[in-house]
Amino acid sequence: MEKRKITIKHPTIDKSFVDQHILPRVQKPITYQGNEANAIHKDPKATDVRFAFAFPDTYEVGMSHLGMKILYALLNDQQGVFCERVFAPWTDMEAQMRAHQVPLFALETMDPIADFDFLGFTLQYEMSYTNVLNMIDLAGISVESEDRRDGDPIVIAGGPCVYNPEPLADFIDVFAIGEGEELTLEIIDDYKQWKHRYGKKRRRDWLKHIAQTIKGVYVPALYTSSYNEDGTLAAFTPVDDSVPAVVSKRYIRDLEHVYYPDKLVMPYHDTVHDRIPYELFRGCGRGCRFCQAGMIYRPTRDKSVDCIESGIAQLLETTGYDEMTLLSLSSGDYPEIDRLIDDLVARYEDQHVAISLPSLRIDSVSVDMLEQIQKVRKSGITLAPEGGTQRMRNVINKNVTEEDLMSTVTQAFQKGWGHIKLYFMMGLPTETVEDIAGIADLAEKVVACYAQTPKEVRNRSCKVVVSTSCFVPKPFTPFQWFGQDRISDFVNKQKMLKREIKSRQIKYNWHESIVSFYEAVMARGDRRVGRALKRAWELGCVFDGWNECFDEAKWRQAFKDSDVDPEFYALRHRDFDELLPWDFIDIGVTKSFLIREMKRAEKEATTPFCREGCANCGIMQFDEGWQCHG
Repeated sequence: MEKRKITIKHPTIDKSFVDQHILPRVQKPITYQGNEANAIHKDPKATDVRFAFAFPDTYEVGMSHLGMKILYALLNDQQGVFCERVFAPWTDMEAQMRAHQVPLFALETMDPIADFDFLGFTLQYEMSYTNVLNMIDLAGISVESEDRRDGDPIVIAGGPCVYNPEPLADFIDVFAIGEGEELTLEIIDDYKQWKHRYGKKRRRDWLKHIAQTIKGVYVPALYTSSYNEDGTLAAFTPVDDSVPAVVSKRYIRDLEHVYYPDKLVMPYHDTVHDRIPYELFRGCGRGCRFCQAGMIYRPTRDKSVDCIESGIAQLLETTGYDEMTLLSLSSGDYPEIDRLIDDLVARYEDQHVAISLPSLRIDSVSVDMLEQIQKVRKSGITLAPEGGTQRMRNVINKNVTEEDLMSTVTQAFQKGWGHIKLYFMMGLPTETVEDIAGIADLAEKVVACYAQTPKEVRNRSCKVVVSTSCFVPKPFTPFQWFGQDRISDFVNKQKMLKREIKSRQIKYNWHESIVSFYEAVMARGDRRVGRALKRAWELGCVFDGWNECFDEAKWRQAFKDSDVDPEFYALRHRDFDELLPWDFIDIGVTKSFLIREMKRAEKEATTPFCREGCANCGIMQFDEGWQCHG
């Protein structure tokens, strides 16, 4: 069934009608009502710029996202700016909204999104793209940017997925490439001045103006693509010389003094991560060759212990949370992690405030750290070997050994842990059946390690959870040129691993390969993929990252209707001299470095940790005067 176009017939929403006749008919009405503690309220009539911060997933997922927490508070801290939140309505809520012609509205005021100056999306996951189109349509805004007129909100997008913005190029007015704290304020400040002079007129002139004057701004309507006979990209050019041919990412040089909220909105409903998140550092110098975040967020920048402890103290006071998580791409690599944890435990143990860390590198876990973390509340330990054999770990530059893993789990079992999670990837470049069997072998050795731990110190039970995800080649990684495994190959490898696992103490979870296939299509796609994306949405696709919502038949039909071959994007190996859809973006890490790393992967050669020695990735030449740790 095709989507029905929403038409806004009235400038306001009948809030009592929504409360009385729509919300009682949906599963989680509280997630559409707002009014949480620490939510920010302003008089819309007294503000110059209204910004709707959109997370294209459910409230429970979006309210856990750190970037949204930061930018929501930062924008509202600016005079004359009112930022409100909006999340993707679940399918039951969408059905009610379309049936009663209720447009998408913001949580804080319940005003229609069409009344705002900006509709700003954070793009964290490629399989949320149909939700982006759906939210634009539900707001009563033209889905394609070329159809929008003066008075319509500017549709802007940021986040990690914008490092290949091309599949969404027909639907987004402007992309903010890089870290958002400074860039977003520059865009809004410029718009404020433009609006003061011209009102909400001449939107196309303003979009061109910011593309010309603000670093990190990409306006897709100002660029054109052409293609070779074999379907590869032939050229990507700006419409005229006044628009930069290369868009350079933005990043925050001084993380110590960058804005961080002292309050967090306190949801009434459970969220995915219901605790205080605090950022230790940005970037990562480990150089895992599959990891996009490790490349696009370079250089590594640390916060001081004093800064972190002061920020956490404020948030504990204003939120009442009893748990904090210390966030970074590899939190165990924070240079003063032991001191920080010691300080936090000493300060908050008596208040029963727990400390958690995201998945840890195997070689960054110490006995002392494990002992300190468990003092308030013990949870499972999550480790990410990624590869099942040393050969595979060398290929991906993981730089950890089986001995590292056994040492870590031995310490954990001796300190009373019994629940260990192990994350791996399948389908990595050069992978063999021995690498798959190695995953089972490693998990079995962890179980054996538990059995060898003295009964008087170990936990009463042992549970090892093995999870495998499907490798997706991502832009700006050394593996961006590799094609993805076929779906049938993933399925066969998953079946093989299930057969190889013998112990009943091991549970195996895996990711659906068909979803990863379309993720790869979006990750490596060009503008032509946008046709299929729009068609998938027209056929009813939304929440494609949710297994209960993903509809393979509709996606297959969408690509067929659009005359676009998804395998061309996901499965095809690419040559070094091929023009890639994202080559116009400069992230600071050079293409020559990525090529060098890919060749080292083929030789099973590793590259050292950046903090131990510079690998000449190019980031120090990207910003004059910058010095990394190496």
